[in-house]
Amino acid sequence: MLILTRKLGEQITIGDDITITLLEVKGTQVKLGIAAPKDISIHRKEIYERIREENLRSSQVDPLDLSEAASIVTSVIKKEGESED
Repeated sequence: MLILTRKLGEQITIGDDITITLLEVKGTQVKLGIAAPKDISIHRKEIYERIREENLRSSQVDPLDLSEAASIVTSVIKKEGESED
C-alpha cells in the first residue's frame, strides 16, 4: 500500500485519467474530490461490498425456479403444437 501525505487542495494522480483532490478536513473526516472517466465506477467501500453481495445473490439460481420455468415452457410448447393440428 502506498501511503501519501497531502495538504488541503493538493492532488493525487492515478494513471493518466484519475485525479483525487483533498477538499476538506473536519476532525477525523476528510472530503475527497475524484475526477475520473465516466466508465470507471467509484464507490465507497461499504457500498461496493453491498453491490458485490447483491450481484452474487442475484446470480445464484434456485433449482426450483428453473424447474418451474421449464414446466411453463413445456406446457406452452404443447399448447402451441395442439393448436396447429
